[in-house]
Amino acid sequence: MSAKKPTARAKAAAKPRPAAKSKKQAASAAPAGKKMYLHRVAGGPAPRLARPYDGDFTVTPAYRASLPDMLEAVDAIPGAPVAIQQVGVSNFKLPLKYRARAGRLVHTLETSVTGTVSVAAHLKGINMSRIVRSFYDHADEFASPDLVATILRAYRRDVGVLAARLRLDFSYPIRQRALRSGLSGWQYYRAAFLGRIDEAGRIRRFLELDFVYSSACPCSAELAEHARDVRGVYSIPHNQRSKARVRVELAPKAALHIEELRDHVQRALVTETQVMVKREDEQAFAELNGAHLKFVEDAARLVYAELAKDKRIADFQVACSHLESLHSHDAVSVIAKGVPGGFSADFDDFRGLVC
Repeated sequence: MSAKKPTARAKAAAKPRPAAKSKKQAASAAPAGKKMYLHRVAGGPAPRLARPYDGDFTVTPAYRASLPDMLEAVDAIPGAPVAIQQVGVSNFKLPLKYRARAGRLVHTLETSVTGTVSVAAHLKGINMSRIVRSFYDHADEFASPDLVATILRAYRRDVGVLAARLRLDFSYPIRQRALRSGLSGWQYYRAAFLGRIDEAGRIRRFLELDFVYSSACPCSAELAEHARDVRGVYSIPHNQRSKARVRVELAPKAALHIEELRDHVQRALVTETQVMVKREDEQAFAELNGAHLKFVEDAARLVYAELAKDKRIADFQVACSHLESLHSHDAVSVIAKGVPGGFSADFDDFRGLVC
């Protein structure tokens, strides 16, 4: 019997395979001037990568200089070749120190930082970590509008941009005394320090504060009294939890503490919600609301009158929302000081005033 002829598969298996190229040989086969990294060529085989992590590897200056920088690839800018007004990082967290107005008490508060800069049309982007590092250089200082201005100047120097913005969001505690019982507790206020530097190097500093208060409706109060007087019917006027968001711009070189801004709004609106309450405090709060009835329009004008008296405040905007207990919708109002080129009544974050 004759032997079987070898199949095509057997013939292919019998052929000697070419030796695999070493990494050095593969690199030498690359086109001149090209550096080969672990990118898969379209249609080619997937490279087999080693997956260890070398915890003992030390980065030298020469190695760092060899690392690719995509920000230098100007010809790789996709989309329209235009400038970007704001680009940066949002909501990176730091524990910052805040000094109370009296100076004896220091609060260390979790702070959410947002920092953005402008990017010229010919630049691909920015090094985001430089924004964070610029802030960390001052992380041990007390947070204030002046610190915001200092860091904005550092942005221009370290990041190499023309315009920049910085925002620090935090919840600031102030001790509040009960109306009659003598108790006290911590009231927390959502607050922010903001700053902007423009292309000419001019800096603007801002404070922002949310103030929660009770608003008793004047119309409802009059109707309740009418029912009592005319028909002998007991009724309760409606009131509701409300919020005012106040943003002020500081005059050049002026200083205003967050507690001072809170005091301005407290004097204007009076009926702040309470922390510690006994029966005598609850009765006092009802009397306080009866003595300071206000529509949402009244609330905005009351805060306007108080802020306008402080020469340290160059401009301001006040947005109020009364979360109606009568209606299924809210009553809102916005007012600005009216400085030419300053704040306007352009505000639409009323959902952010829900409290």
